[in-house]
Amino acid sequence: MGSTGDENGSGSGGSTSGEDSTGRPAGARDRDSEGRARNARPRDGLGRPLPYGADGVPRQPEGVVRTPEETVAEAQRLLDEGKPFHAHEVFEDAWKSGPEEERELWRGLAQLAVGLTHAARGNLTGGARLLRRGASAAETWVSGSGRAVPHGIDVGTVADWARELAREVERDGRAVDAGARAPRLRGAGAGAEPERGG
Repeated sequence: MGSTGDENGSGSGGSTSGEDSTGRPAGARDRDSEGRARNARPRDGLGRPLPYGADGVPRQPEGVVRTPEETVAEAQRLLDEGKPFHAHEVFEDAWKSGPEEERELWRGLAQLAVGLTHAARGNLTGGARLLRRGASAAETWVSGSGRAVPHGIDVGTVADWARELAREVERDGRAVDAGARAPRLRGAGAGAEPERGG
C-alpha cells in the first residue's frame, strides 16, 4: 500500500472528520499500554478483526504467566466456547513464559488451536496443515521427554483428534464448528464425534 492510503487502500477513506474509513483517527496507530504497535480493533470469536466500534469478544491479555494447570483449564474453556484463536494465545503465553524444556509442547498445542481456527474460518488447507504440524510437534516433544501425559494432557489422543479433523476438512471441503469440534485436552476422548457428510 502507498503511504497516502488508508489500510483498505482507498485513499482518503471518505471521511472529513479526521478519521480514516475504519473509524480510527487518521494517521494514528494502535498501541498497547507499553507503547508497542498492537491492533486494537475488536475481534470475533475466531480472532477475525471487526470494524472499530463493533461489538467483539474480549481479547486475551498477552504475556500472562499461568501455571500449566491454569493454562490447560483456560485453553479448554476457550476451546469449548468455540474460541480456538484465543486458546492459541493462552498456549502461546505458556510457550513464551514456561520452562525451556516445555516450550515445544506448548508451541505444538498453539499450532493445534490455530489449525482449528483456520478450519473453522474455512481455510481448510491451512487448517489441515497446522493441525498435522501441531500434532507432530507435540508428539515429538513427548517422545523426547518421555512424558506421555504432561500436565494431564493426553497428547496421543489430542494428536489423533487433530489428524482426524485434518482428514475430515480435506474430505468434506467445508468449515467446521470450532466449539463442537474442540478437543478434550484431558482424557474422555479427544473431541466430539466427527461430522459425517450427507
